[in-house]
Amino acid sequence: MRYQIVHTTTYIYDRAVVLNPHIIRLRSRCDSTQKLLSFFLKIDPEPIGISHITDLDGNAILQTWFGGTADYLKIEVRSEVETYRTNPFDYLLEPWALSLPIDYPASMLSQLQPYLQPQYQINVDPAVIQLAQDIGFAADNQISTFLMQLNQRIYENCQYIRRETGEPLPGGVTWNQKSGSCRDVAVLFMEACRAVGLAARFVSGYQEGDPDQKERDLHAWAEVYLPGAGWRGYDPTVGLVVSDRHIPLVASASPKYTAPISGNFLAPGNQLDMTASISIQSLA
Repeated sequence: MRYQIVHTTTYIYDRAVVLNPHIIRLRSRCDSTQKLLSFFLKIDPEPIGISHITDLDGNAILQTWFGGTADYLKIEVRSEVETYRTNPFDYLLEPWALSLPIDYPASMLSQLQPYLQPQYQINVDPAVIQLAQDIGFAADNQISTFLMQLNQRIYENCQYIRRETGEPLPGGVTWNQKSGSCRDVAVLFMEACRAVGLAARFVSGYQEGDPDQKERDLHAWAEVYLPGAGWRGYDPTVGLVVSDRHIPLVASASPKYTAPISGNFLAPGNQLDMTASISIQSLA
């Protein structure tokens, strides 16, 4: 699939402020499953410097810094992306990674530690542990079945709510409330995976959705590391395994490192408003 994406974010301040450096995480991933064909970035007021960076998770991000003062900041990104993963099941798991728990080789286990740790606290919420154990039992601890059933269980039981701002809620809160935004249920999926020893990470990006829907939002889902398959995406918001209808931007063990734009400004000014508009057009 080929997509043209326009993502515009505008911040309005009540007076002229000094803008601190900002991190922009809106450059689409470019790998064996997805190619970034074109990328255009426009920032107003124009920064005095832009640095292209590869972060610790391998994401392509940009850092900008400014001079002078401004009472607004507008960031516009135009991208054309082609996605290739038509079959999300085109893999063979390693023979030792077919069932839970996985006995990771020591070298792999050390690399996966950030993706195995509880997200918000020392111990995983008991409600999330119970969810993971129940599904593991029902799936006879078969990893592929576990992931499919977990994805479907969250999709069928958690009502989607639109929550434009705020950090993702802990998985236990989302599961107890049986509702959440896409980032909330993505964290719930991650925490359930980590509770049974599956490495998982948070992904920020776009999802094709309904072509007739004019209003779009940034989307979030989870990826699980499967030995023999690499990172594979699961989207509990829509109950699907991720294929070529999702366009990932960045991924990290922690959601805070996937925020589309990070940055602040110097007081005494205050932010009055923030608006974001996203259009996704399928070209093929």
